[in-house]
Amino acid sequence: MYQAIVFLPLLGAILAGLIALAGARARFPGQAPPPGLEDNATDAHVHHHAPSVHGDAGVIHHSHHEGDSHAVEPAAAGSRTAELITTTLLMISMILSWIAFVQVGFNHVDARVPILTWIAAGDLKIEWALRIDTLTAVMLVVVNTVSAFVHLYSIGYMNEDPYRPRFFAYLSIFTFFMLMLVTSDNLVQMFFGWEGVGLASYLLIGFWYHNPEANAAAIKAFVVNRVGDFGFALGIFALFAFVGAVDLDTVFAQAPSLTGKTMWFFGYHPDALTIICLLLFMGAMGKSAQFLLHTWLPDAMEGPTPVSALIHAATMVTAGVFMVARLSPLFELAPNAQIFVTFIGATTAIFAATIGLVQNDIKRIVAYSTCSQLGYMFVAMGCGAYSVGMFHLFTHAFFKALLFLGSGSVIHAMHHEQDIRHMGGLKDRIPYTYTVMIIGTLALTGFPLTAGYFSKDAIIEAAYVGHNPMALYGFVCTIAAALLTSFYSWRLIFKTFHGEPHDRKHWKEAHESPMTMLVPLGFLAAGSVLAGLPFKEVFAGHGVEGFFREALTFGKDNHVLEDMHHIPLQIGLLPTVMMAIGFVIAWHFYIRRPDIPVELARQHDFLYRFLLNKWYFDELYDLIFVRPAKWIGRELWKKGDGWLIDGFGPDGVSARVLDVTRNVVRLQTGYLYHYAFAMLIGVAAFITWFMFSAGMH
Repeated sequence: MYQAIVFLPLLGAILAGLIALAGARARFPGQAPPPGLEDNATDAHVHHHAPSVHGDAGVIHHSHHEGDSHAVEPAAAGSRTAELITTTLLMISMILSWIAFVQVGFNHVDARVPILTWIAAGDLKIEWALRIDTLTAVMLVVVNTVSAFVHLYSIGYMNEDPYRPRFFAYLSIFTFFMLMLVTSDNLVQMFFGWEGVGLASYLLIGFWYHNPEANAAAIKAFVVNRVGDFGFALGIFALFAFVGAVDLDTVFAQAPSLTGKTMWFFGYHPDALTIICLLLFMGAMGKSAQFLLHTWLPDAMEGPTPVSALIHAATMVTAGVFMVARLSPLFELAPNAQIFVTFIGATTAIFAATIGLVQNDIKRIVAYSTCSQLGYMFVAMGCGAYSVGMFHLFTHAFFKALLFLGSGSVIHAMHHEQDIRHMGGLKDRIPYTYTVMIIGTLALTGFPLTAGYFSKDAIIEAAYVGHNPMALYGFVCTIAAALLTSFYSWRLIFKTFHGEPHDRKHWKEAHESPMTMLVPLGFLAAGSVLAGLPFKEVFAGHGVEGFFREALTFGKDNHVLEDMHHIPLQIGLLPTVMMAIGFVIAWHFYIRRPDIPVELARQHDFLYRFLLNKWYFDELYDLIFVRPAKWIGRELWKKGDGWLIDGFGPDGVSARVLDVTRNVVRLQTGYLYHYAFAMLIGVAAFITWFMFSAGMH
């Protein structure tokens, strides 16, 4: 069963890939597709940038469109077959995942499924095996459930795109790599899955590769992730150097013996475990878009909306959270690393929430929300409440995928318009989408009895009772972020679905999406409510240790989960109060007095632009990293390569040799008397030299 769960998506990817290849060859028999023509039809999804003057401060911005209304080319042969194969296989994998979740989590049936011997080189022996425990089972459910519904949703959403087989192949290969990551029994296998999802995300974000913005976003995601992955790789190397193995069981068994050991690091000798955990967490920062390595996530919205839901809501971005949970035995022994994890998570939670306040692209608002919620998860991890962090990962997958796919339904209805300032009044045109978006927003903001209410509040409570020095900072940031999250989430709802339509032409044409898009929304809406209360006890209650068993480590001095049940009532109510305040402010700003935000933006122009431009991180990185790198490259090219190597090489010494040989060649005239004359001069010179040298002696 476990092999089927993991390898069915791979089978689907291979079959869809073969169909895509066959379709390309059928179009261009005996030749490669002409450059730029292969995906010409994806003009169905061209991103235009039309100027708009409807911003909060009345300044000119740009609206983002995800496409035009019609495809130029007919669909590739086999498109429907590729859709059905990949979606069916993912549905089977999803059903098996839920069965495995019940068996492993509640019936206590852990397993280790060996596949093959992967690497055997000296001391390095790596088995390819599937590690099935409760932590894996939770991730299998999250990954396959969201992926299956994204596949189904994509059948309707990508209906106009002629290159659907390629798209579905990418979706399925991404899912396979993610499953490789979460079932890994050793760090090298985890790294294989880690890099695989990075590759697949690059392909999916840049799926419409005729579009410069999509290409730039794909490259940015790939490069920023390489920064984090470099740290992850160094952490694996360091662990192998100390332990002599990379399989998780050996690493966890040897971890206590590493306490107190130091390692050489840039001339210092810090605690080895702290450095190892920080290096590993660097990988998590990149993959989960945490503060400083977050810049790729909002740009990744250039990809198709189902990609945003799959990668940036529930799967790839949660890989970092899963990795910290999986390596909890190491982090429990490195309290300084936990402090850093808490700091980064809390900073990300509040930082991303502030940017989300003023964004106008519907998908970017949800993207910054994702960034902020991942920060919440890391706060829980840093405080030692690993199961609580996993609880929020579990619930967040449902309501954030719902919000992304719901946004896709809005974009589909609005002729691929993504700017919420051009929407308004849509609740009467697309009531079903409006309803599910409301459910997703209630869950995200933590409305009582929704899934987000149980998991998000549990994280805030864990931060309140946490023992590390950054726990209080985490508590303050998560409470403040709860208010901001409520505000920008309801701002999105009010500006999109309420008020007067800003684009009457598209408003009149707006209609509900096809059933293939609406059915996944319904299931995810149900999950956004039902994923909370039924699982509260096993993730954040008294049943945690029986549910997770050996999958997570709960240190002897770690009483966070117990202390959470003894917090003051006012602390327990605080997140709900913040949620209500955020709702009231948003309602006042965007329903009752829509002139207030415009006036505020005018009065605080610097702050508004600061948030609108995402704290100027892109500009800062451009100044610190991009421009110096370009300057170094240009200098090495012009001076190093051009002036030095070419100047003294092909254009210097070798050029002079050629000049000399050309002139020498001119002496070879072919006339006998020229050669006789030259010989006569030579003989005369020789006799003269001989006479003078003899006279000297």
